[in-house]
Amino acid sequence: MNKPLADRIEDLLPQTQCTKCGYPSCRLYAKAIASGEAAINQCPPGGSEGIARLAQLLGKLPLPLNPANGIERPRPVAEIDEALCIGCTLCIQACPVDAIVGCAKQMHTIISDFCTGCDLCVPVCPVDCIAMRPVTGDLTGWAAWSQPQADDARARHDLRTARLQRERAEHEAMLAERAARMRTAVTPDELAEKDRKKALIQAALERTRQKAAGKDSA
Repeated sequence: MNKPLADRIEDLLPQTQCTKCGYPSCRLYAKAIASGEAAINQCPPGGSEGIARLAQLLGKLPLPLNPANGIERPRPVAEIDEALCIGCTLCIQACPVDAIVGCAKQMHTIISDFCTGCDLCVPVCPVDCIAMRPVTGDLTGWAAWSQPQADDARARHDLRTARLQRERAEHEAMLAERAARMRTAVTPDELAEKDRKKALIQAALERTRQKAAGKDSA
C-alpha cells in the first residue's frame, strides 16, 4: 500500500524543525504542500536539492528558494557561552529536538550531534549567550545534511512532542483531581453556612439600597 502523499513529502524534508517554512514542524509543512496550501520552495535547510526532490515527487518544475523563508547556507550548530549562561531554561523549551540539556539556574550545554541548526534557541536567550557556528564548510542544503541525521531528528522531535503531550495531560489531570478534592472537602453544613452568609449580605445590601432610595425621594 502506498504511503499518503503527505508522508512521502515529509520523507524528503530535512527534519530540522526550524519553522522557517512558515509552519510549526516539517510534518505540518508536508501536509500543507500535499493540500496545495504551501509551495515546494519554502525550506531553506533543504535548499535547491530539497526543492528538486519535491518537484520530482509532485511532477512540478523546480523553483528558486523563496527568499522570504531564508537562504540556503552551511549547516550550523548552536554553541552556548558558559560564562554568560544564567540557566533560564528558555533555550531548552525552544529546542524542537531536545539537543540542549541543563537545569534551572545551572549552565546548559548543546549536544552537538543532536543539534539541527534550527536557530530557535537564539532569539529566546535573554543574555545572548548562544551563537550558531557553521560546521559543514561550503556544503549547503542536503549536501550539509544526511538522511540518517534527518531520520534521527524526526525521531527526537516525535519523542519530544509525545512527552510534552503526556506532561500536559498529566498536569491537567492533576489540576482536575485537586479541584475535585476541594469540592468534596466542603461539607453540606459548610455549604449551608455559606448560603446563609450570602443571603444576609444580600439582605443588608437591599436595606441599604432602600434607605438610600427613601432619602432621595424625601
